Amino acid sequence: MNPYKGYVAEIWYEEDDHAFHGIVHGIRDTVHFTGASSHELSQAFRDSIDEYLRFCAERGVEPEKPYSGKLALRTTPEIHALLSKAAANEGKSINQWISETLEEVARKRLESGATKVRTKVH
Repeated sequence: MNPYKGYVAEIWYEEDDHAFHGIVHGIRDTVHFTGASSHELSQAFRDSIDEYLRFCAERGVEPEKPYSGKLALRTTPEIHALLSKAAANEGKSINQWISETLEEVARKRLESGATKVRTKVH
């Protein structure tokens, strides 16, 4: 599912009601939506984001931004050293190298068009 107004969602299929469900990622507020088809789910996602933004505006509350741009990463000392060497080889800081590398990989993954849907069984 494509991002909408900067928001992204996790989706899953529930056997018990034969419907797709989704929640918006990257915010503390709960924004849930459902649809019987991929088209309905996409529309429900966009409608839910628009409703969330209206709800916040009506109450004079700033809507949560989906992502701050800060990402904490924990890894092993060996991987940290490897990243440092790779960044230095390109004349970049570790942060810049990781950011550019992750962007490249993420774009390729998203451009492939594959969306993983998990199934919830109760």
